[in-house]
Amino acid sequence: MAGIYDIPIRTLQGDPSSLAPHKGKALLLVNVASRCGLTPQYAGLQKLQDAYADRGFSVLGFPCNQFLEQEPGSPDEIAQFCSVNYGVTFPLYEKIEVNGEGRHPLYELLTATADAEGQAGDVQWNFEKFLVSADGEVLSRFRPGIEPDDPVLVSAVESAAPGPPA
Repeated sequence: MAGIYDIPIRTLQGDPSSLAPHKGKALLLVNVASRCGLTPQYAGLQKLQDAYADRGFSVLGFPCNQFLEQEPGSPDEIAQFCSVNYGVTFPLYEKIEVNGEGRHPLYELLTATADAEGQAGDVQWNFEKFLVSADGEVLSRFRPGIEPDDPVLVSAVESAAPGPPA
């Protein structure tokens, strides 16, 4: 199986890419949506980005329309929504599927990781989070109800971020 940095994915603008530019950073990969009850988590994700970017950490957003079609927007609409409403500066990638036959290969790799209760497999809903170490190992999985400011998630980010604490 390809490593996390080798899997092709497109940027939100549709340009070919991968996670290779983020090698050496701790990453929090999140399937996001603009019309979900959990959409306000964008604010908390941006706070994590702001707090830990200088320590070699980044949030990466993956828009997904699989859960009650809560991300129907075009790439431009998604980018504008995130910027205007939440000041999002972290990278957003193409709209993908995270479950089912059309599951993106990146999420094939991620969903093999179990959550704190030992459950692997399908993403439950929008805003499920996967923490990846600076060397590309999937460290933890946080279900959608775990807010970005949850002490367990923040502690995991602090431990994974490669740079020294501020």
